[in-house]
Amino acid sequence: MPTAIAVTGRELVLPPPDGQTPSAVVLRPPDAQSLDDAAAEAATLLDQQGYLVVLYPAATPAAVVRRLHTVRSVLESDRMALLPLELPPLAVAVLARQLRQLSISDLSPGVLACAARLLSHYIHAGALLGSVARLDRVPVSLTSHVKSWMPGAQFGVLAHPTPRLVRAGGPADLPAPGYATAMTVARGQLTSHGHGGGGAGRPDDWVTGALAPAWGVRGVEEVPLPPESARWWGTPKLIEFAAAIPDLSVLYQLVASVRREECHWCGFELIGDRCAFCSCPVARGDEIPALLTSPRPALTSR
Repeated sequence: MPTAIAVTGRELVLPPPDGQTPSAVVLRPPDAQSLDDAAAEAATLLDQQGYLVVLYPAATPAAVVRRLHTVRSVLESDRMALLPLELPPLAVAVLARQLRQLSISDLSPGVLACAARLLSHYIHAGALLGSVARLDRVPVSLTSHVKSWMPGAQFGVLAHPTPRLVRAGGPADLPAPGYATAMTVARGQLTSHGHGGGGAGRPDDWVTGALAPAWGVRGVEEVPLPPESARWWGTPKLIEFAAAIPDLSVLYQLVASVRREECHWCGFELIGDRCAFCSCPVARGDEIPALLTSPRPALTSR
């Protein structure tokens, strides 16, 4: 049976790259939907789709997370996976689109859900910020804190996979992906400084004018900024970006190349060290695939 991919906000549903990729289900927050309606909606999805994989940023409000767990408990279903992700909101949206692409393949629900952790290693997520005074998810030096109070100061920040902070305005020396990527950009309330040679009909900025060329991305797509981004980055003055693998065949190859296990608790097929549906770890003594446990999985360079 097919697997539905769900998210917790409309801005986390990015446009499909082709006519075959299904959309994501948007689960509404507690203040917009009663528990009975939420449970009924999830039950209908499970009846129609078979399995439901819910992605959400780890910084999602506690009330929303409690609602997700309550719905799963009410339904008493082992076919609903809840996956909090230590990624910025835009990167979660990019990852959700990748899983949507893979959902039409022959990957089993357990492997597809576990693929979220694997593919997150290959997303370079960051932002151009007007201030780092309230940024608490990336190490910030005292000097950077002081400079953030200077008028016009801007900082390029990489949150994942390797945290890094640089002063924007010079070379885009954030660590680049070692493989082909496309970049997704979402603009907040920040007017970026120009850095030459921008796109037609709009002013250039450090992200698209300096960073994207330095990383050699294959294309730039602009989307609305997720509402949670300002809280995640500590400021509404930002331009968020995420560079990720756009090629479905490469994504499938990455996932399919990892050794598969069977969850000894619920029986789902899985990759990695734990089941995405019941969170049960791989039985002690089993070999954990190195591709999922290494801090930087290898991929053929572009």
